[in-house]
Amino acid sequence: MGKEIERKFLVRDDSWRPGAGGTLYRQGYLSTSMKRVVRVRIFDKSGFLTVKGVTRGICRAEYEYEIPFKDACEMLDHLCRRPLIEKNRYRIEYGGLTWEVDEFLGENAGLVLAEVELALEDQEINLPPWIGKEVSEDPRYFNANLVENPYRRWATEKGGGSPP
Repeated sequence: MGKEIERKFLVRDDSWRPGAGGTLYRQGYLSTSMKRVVRVRIFDKSGFLTVKGVTRGICRAEYEYEIPFKDACEMLDHLCRRPLIEKNRYRIEYGGLTWEVDEFLGENAGLVLAEVELALEDQEINLPPWIGKEVSEDPRYFNANLVENPYRRWATEKGGGSPP
């Protein structure tokens, strides 16, 4: 079985940016039920279909398959829920691990998250100095939930101010 073990954090400042080159990702969701998520994603002229199971802590089943780029684009344009998730992803090596910093665009502009995939749930990690609060188990920050409740709406739902 495919398995994803991932921790997710808010990014505290821009000190991660020097030397980081980003790649534009576009992704959409065909299904976002409580039991499964089915995602279509494109980047670098490649397309992928991903099926993810229920998240338990920082772990869940994950199966990812490359699909024709044209098919992925058509699914994003015609089948996926709106808004699509658009983000620039930056890969940064730190402490022997690859951190992925996602700078969201569109309806989720202003949100910057860092994720790190692990081999074990209890794996010790060294946090980069630009890492802020851990949000691994906060469902608001799941990409699939950012479709239903985009980051830009968070401030207006709380009566003003900026999102957390």
